[in-house]
Amino acid sequence: MLTNVQIRKAKSAEKPYKLFDDRGLYLIVTPEGGKWWRLKYRHAEKEKTISLGTYPDVTLAKARERRDEARRLLVDGRDPSAERRAAKEEERSEDATFEVIAREWLEKFSAVWTPLHRETIVSRLERDVFGWIGKRQIAEITAPELLEALRRVEDRGAVETAHRIKGIIGQVFRFAIATGRAIRDPSADLRGALVPVREEHLAAVTKPADVAALMRAIDGYKGSFVVRCALKFSTLTFARPGEIRKAEWTEIDFDGSLWRIAAERMKMRREHLVPLSKQAIEILHQLHPLTGSGRYLFPGRTHARPMSENAVLAALRYLGYEQGTMTAHGFRRMASTLLNESGKWSGDAIERQLAHAETDEVRAAYNAAEHLPERVRMMQWWADHLDQLKTGASIVPFRAPEPAVAN
Repeated sequence: MLTNVQIRKAKSAEKPYKLFDDRGLYLIVTPEGGKWWRLKYRHAEKEKTISLGTYPDVTLAKARERRDEARRLLVDGRDPSAERRAAKEEERSEDATFEVIAREWLEKFSAVWTPLHRETIVSRLERDVFGWIGKRQIAEITAPELLEALRRVEDRGAVETAHRIKGIIGQVFRFAIATGRAIRDPSADLRGALVPVREEHLAAVTKPADVAALMRAIDGYKGSFVVRCALKFSTLTFARPGEIRKAEWTEIDFDGSLWRIAAERMKMRREHLVPLSKQAIEILHQLHPLTGSGRYLFPGRTHARPMSENAVLAALRYLGYEQGTMTAHGFRRMASTLLNESGKWSGDAIERQLAHAETDEVRAAYNAAEHLPERVRMMQWWADHLDQLKTGASIVPFRAPEPAVAN
């Protein structure tokens, strides 16, 4: 039988060799100096070997305990190797439930989300998903099971939420596929199975003649000068209302004619660059003497806080634009519609200017300056076009330019 002294003094050799203990237990000493415990046994008339760990992490006494445990299984007619495989499989199964993988996905990707967005995703999973499929092995979940869970959301009238949850589930499944714990995404089989979402656009004026009227109305606004500047700045930058009202003077690069919005203020937690036209810069020069000593471009009643989220909306109502006609968010739809209809600018440049989230993960990895040269030209064209509409320039339907014909 082995002793602790023998094991400590065992030196490596050119080839692996064995030091035998008792009842099938032995130690392999490798050429690299490693010492591995092994147990040889017979089960169902076959000779087998299992590992019991490495020395010194597993001492001689501990190795003998593990040997005795294995031999007790043999007395009961059970194979120690098969029992170990079953235990490992059960452990892997516990790590492959939908909830476990979903929370792993959240931990990995939510760092770039806003706190509100993360809270919304977690809430939807915990309220509408985990209770129904959370404990199920993700590889065994079927499309009908998913549909049953989503129908419960539909049944309470939250049709759009059901569609959004379906998208979240799909992302979790794709993560499971990428990490080797699922083979396919059954949510893809639910195409057309949910009640369609009734598409409702945020109200916006999009016809050139109506846009011209809006520009003239804004010029004639008799309320706060700061609010009027915010209205004009909204038309020229079409950033999100929250990004505009919380804009800070430190974000403005006058020399570079650029508004650099920090990642933590953006919906998708990526820095966003907004090229500023000559008209936008002029508005800021007019505004700076009034609010430039404070933090915000458009402060509220006290310069320590940004303008109210209802200030621009209230101004539009004052100008006669009702809820179903124009909203603060409508400046984005207005710009998107007219820029796309102009045929002058690539869809990628327009989408990047709107800071829309990329569905393609590779393209989403590009930096904030993507398409910037084109966007600089586009934003100046947009400002000039609004001026032309406002001053009564001829309004003709947009048409993409004819391709040049070679002579």
